[in-house]
Amino acid sequence: MILDYDQTARELIIAIRAHRSQTALSRRLGFQSNVVYTWESGRRWPTGAQVLYACHRTGLDVNGALERFIGRTPEWVDADTPWSPDTVSALLRDLRGGTSVSELARRTGRARTRVSRWLSGATEPRLPDFLRLVEASSARVVDFIAVLVNPESVPSVAPLWRRMEARRRGAARVPWTQAVLRALELSDYRALPAHEPGWVARRLGISLEEEERCIAFLRDTGQIRVMDRRLESDPIAVDTRRTPEVGRQLKAHWARVAAERVVRAAPGQFSYNVFTVSEADFERIREAHLAYFHALRAIVAESEPAEVVAVANVQLFPLVGDFPDSE
Repeated sequence: MILDYDQTARELIIAIRAHRSQTALSRRLGFQSNVVYTWESGRRWPTGAQVLYACHRTGLDVNGALERFIGRTPEWVDADTPWSPDTVSALLRDLRGGTSVSELARRTGRARTRVSRWLSGATEPRLPDFLRLVEASSARVVDFIAVLVNPESVPSVAPLWRRMEARRRGAARVPWTQAVLRALELSDYRALPAHEPGWVARRLGISLEEEERCIAFLRDTGQIRVMDRRLESDPIAVDTRRTPEVGRQLKAHWARVAAERVVRAAPGQFSYNVFTVSEADFERIREAHLAYFHALRAIVAESEPAEVVAVANVQLFPLVGDFPDSE
């Protein structure tokens, strides 16, 4: 994703201010001078914590916004002051997962020591660098902005938001589009002299009709384009945590695909273990699963060339409990 983070930062502050004057918001934040003017002009920048506090002072439920973004209730959020510097550094560490400081420094174009100090909370990143870090850590800066303000009110973000929403809708309606987009990134596909109908279907093990359906939808929603006679995907990461119903549909879809591949004795690592364990150890296993998934995403983010399209189904669930749909 290519963003002018300085420009996006200015637009975000303007969107948070909304109908208020710069002076009025400055006073609401406790400043005697018109500091909001200096922020919007790019002469100075607020920290990530100051931006969250500004959201709070203009009526946003910051706790709820962070929960929607993370997809769970984060244990590191101070419920009373979720806009604190400690919360910001904890958020960045959570998003970072297993990504190395050196890799984050490379992605943000900032010195390794500076990134390390931001993550530790020793210093606070100013808003443009805060946004850079969110994107470098999670590829979800647009989603982050969307939990703070209406993304359509941030001009540099609005077109990206519309494309991401189209992908989310497509992922729910035509779930194989996720894999088709990845197939178009493969080195073998990019080595083709021109797009070959059926090539993606053969590579993914789907029907030609399914390939055609996915490509038609991707074309209609502007997610692919023709470049040098081949199809090229738009490299925008899409996360479904803000739309849980879409996430559930996709998890069910890929679980069904895994089950079908097991029945067909297709290549892959398909394992299961039914066991009893204490509640405390179940929680330890859950944390291990989360750590594995973070490590997996870090490896994927740094891996090249693109040679394999794969699915990792990470599933852990209790078999006993109260289930609303059971009779």
